[in-house]
Amino acid sequence: MATEIGIDLGSYKTVIFSGSKIILEQPSIVTVDAETFEPIYFGEKAKQTLGRTPDTLECVRPIQNGLISDYEVAEAMLKNYMTEVFGNKIIRPKVMASIPAGLTELQHRSVSNVVEAAGGRSINVVESPLAIAVGLDIDFNTPRGHLIVDIGAGTTDIAVISLGGIVSCQSFKTASFDFDEEIITYIRRSRNIEIGQLSAEQIKMQIGSVYSRPVEITAISKGRNMFTGLPETFEIGSAEIYKILRPIAVSICNAIKKSLENTEPDIAADIKEEGMYLVGGGSLIFGMKELIKKKLGIPVNTVEAPQYSVVKGAAAALNRPEMMKNINYQLRSIKELEIH
Repeated sequence: MATEIGIDLGSYKTVIFSGSKIILEQPSIVTVDAETFEPIYFGEKAKQTLGRTPDTLECVRPIQNGLISDYEVAEAMLKNYMTEVFGNKIIRPKVMASIPAGLTELQHRSVSNVVEAAGGRSINVVESPLAIAVGLDIDFNTPRGHLIVDIGAGTTDIAVISLGGIVSCQSFKTASFDFDEEIITYIRRSRNIEIGQLSAEQIKMQIGSVYSRPVEITAISKGRNMFTGLPETFEIGSAEIYKILRPIAVSICNAIKKSLENTEPDIAADIKEEGMYLVGGGSLIFGMKELIKKKLGIPVNTVEAPQYSVVKGAAAALNRPEMMKNINYQLRSIKELEIH
């Protein structure tokens, strides 16, 4: 039974990691009663109700842009997930939870309280860029700069770390969800067909790209004709998707470039030599690495399973206190947070 775990409460998914494996991975979605707000479905079951709920039900994403937007629903969701993994065991797991960089202590405490109420103990929180660095075994306690770009579902976090802490961090509110929304809008305008988030996500994963593919590929999808109201099947090509997704990816590149322009020259030189680290589920879209490298002119280091970099790092931080020696409030427990 796992007694030490890392938790990533993401806008898209909630992931729990222990030891050397993912022990839970569920969408951060809850279907609730529209009148009482009582939770009905969690995770994958709730995700399947997106765009299909009657007026009596509502789909809620309690985590928005990496922040808890609905405390009670987030607590119920995480408690359901913790029970799924641990049952009603007496021993409660020690938890390291990841949070976006730049949050206030009140927001830190909010995350800690949710995790404790859901069944955790000895709750600590760590900012995501530092968790990623720990998981990648980057020694950020030295006077050398490192750039980490995490393209998540709701935000793209661009962080420069050095000497044991975050030198600068920008949370750019353009990320993976924006690709989905652009696909929905494009298909509505070009084909007069309405599709849901699930269909848009499938198209993105199957044929989406932000760098020109050498060979054109297509996908078949379904939606509702806006004029007849009837279901309709349509085909769409990767070249079409490339044209609408590339501007979003370019805006992410521009945000990274702006962050580098505001970085001290010596740190920028370190990054130019070492390259940046690209993680997050949004980094998996075809051509993202190549586009960033072309636009910025710096090496791009990719990692295995980048969508799990944060949660793996959070779990690793529990056993790597020496790497966190210069961190102050980021690693305070819930009791320490309550004192201040």
